Amino acid sequence: MQPVDFTTLTAACSELRANWLPSRTEQVYQRDRYTIAIALRTLKQRDWLEVSWHPQAAHICIGEPPPRTPDTFTFSQQLIHQLGGLALVGIEAIAPWERVIDLQFARRPGESPLYHLYAEIMGKYSNVILTDASNVIITAAHQVSQQQSSVRPIQTGQPYETPPKLTGTIPSLSESQERWQERVSLVPGAIKRQLLKSYSGLSAALLDLMLLAANIAPETTTDTLKPDDWQRLFERWQEWLQALESAKFQPAWTKDGYTVMGWGAVATVKNIQELLGRYYTDQINQQLFSQLRHQLSQKLNNILAKLRNKAQTFKERLQQSDRADEYRQKADLLMAHLQNWEPGMKEIILADFDTSKPVAIALQPDKNAVQNAQSLYKQNQKLKRARSAVEPLLLEVQAEIDYLEQVEAAITQIENYQTTEDLQALEEIREELISQKYLEDPEYRNRNTNEAAISNFYRYRTPSGFEVLIGRNNRQNDHLTFRVAGDYDLWFHAQEIPGSHVLLRLEAGTVPEEADLQFVANLAAYHSRARQSDQVPVVYTQPKHVYKPKGAKPGIAIYKQERILWGQPQLIVKSK
Repeated sequence: MQPVDFTTLTAACSELRANWLPSRTEQVYQRDRYTIAIALRTLKQRDWLEVSWHPQAAHICIGEPPPRTPDTFTFSQQLIHQLGGLALVGIEAIAPWERVIDLQFARRPGESPLYHLYAEIMGKYSNVILTDASNVIITAAHQVSQQQSSVRPIQTGQPYETPPKLTGTIPSLSESQERWQERVSLVPGAIKRQLLKSYSGLSAALLDLMLLAANIAPETTTDTLKPDDWQRLFERWQEWLQALESAKFQPAWTKDGYTVMGWGAVATVKNIQELLGRYYTDQINQQLFSQLRHQLSQKLNNILAKLRNKAQTFKERLQQSDRADEYRQKADLLMAHLQNWEPGMKEIILADFDTSKPVAIALQPDKNAVQNAQSLYKQNQKLKRARSAVEPLLLEVQAEIDYLEQVEAAITQIENYQTTEDLQALEEIREELISQKYLEDPEYRNRNTNEAAISNFYRYRTPSGFEVLIGRNNRQNDHLTFRVAGDYDLWFHAQEIPGSHVLLRLEAGTVPEEADLQFVANLAAYHSRARQSDQVPVVYTQPKHVYKPKGAKPGIAIYKQERILWGQPQLIVKSK
């Protein structure tokens, strides 16, 4: 992940100053452990200033509005208590070349600041700290005790101390090429490394793009650079410093990230706020997505393994109970041939009533024939009782396995992070598993997700243009089938295979073509556990014939009056 360097921070703050000073603070919302969003309003616009102290993705920019869910973090409550209704009157770096931004808040523009919100964008040491006018710390996103850092503790009630000053040489526009070249090449080495060692304010990402623009490989050693190379590189160096001085930047996407200098651009962006907002939202979501998908998959694998072992044990006990009749038949044989028994016998062989084949009956030598027969009758009763006790337990475990396989299939469908809806679908699965007591989460906050959040279905169009909606998880499946489905729609599902509920939307009087039905069947097969198969049986029926059994878990449904089509998931794979 590309960290925010001094150049990016300067560019972002320059744009913020131009568009958001002064502005009024209306609200503060904390998105997660590392990010706050401050609602700002000017005479022309209202938006959310996002400030993040994430160890890999600390940044400051105008971002997306926060979700409509309760904010239970105390840090944001402390901020709005102090800053609510005040004007943001300044966005200043605390010192040249420092990555600490002082957001200044006053009663109204032109007055002295009452509060300072310091955004320290410094990698793993990033922090956000609120102080009063005399720089006494009121609250901090991350408090640092004396034991954690004797150099710079950060605690409520203590004076705010700025980070240790930079020790390296500061780049300057007035420095000549000769002096600059001499400083960089003093000790021979790779040009990228030598630049990083020689000057403050640089980052690896900035230098990679600067060297790319100068057509120089980063590992080229200083003693092999030709005069033309030095000239091209110094021109890019000057271009960078002039951009910092004039606050004229060129935000763009690059092959591996972004740039504010226009170097290595593959696509332009209208402003730096959009660039940073999109990049860090996607990067953090991608990280969360991968972690959550792995966590959910591992948890489900473990639970399903235990349940399948339990089911196997129950099946083995049922197989044993299948021998109940055998014990009764042996007892009957023994009772019918009491005269054949002799004291001390360990086994007796008698002819079967029906087939006359010899049947060997094991005996307990210390018991007589009647007592042995009674033991066999008792074993018969015991096994019959075991069957009546085990059968409902096996059904219960099997229902649990079916449900969790349905959840597992939903997770399998969400393979990669592409949009925020993908992460949201996984989060809904996590919430479902927590509500069903399969997961424990001390930080879980039960929230009523709005209608839009559970309507982020997969959406397709059939050859005739009919809309197709597909649930991403059990919560969406239930919502789709029992809330969204209309009287004229058709409901599809892979037959007796875990998978998504699929809805073909139809208006009154419209009749889908065979190609439409086949296309939807292919989708239902693709969004099921049988995705890798060539052909998958898919049922379809009207939504009114789909029911939820009483007490059934999310995503479980039964249907009737169904028809069957053979879905071909590989056709969907090829079309993607």
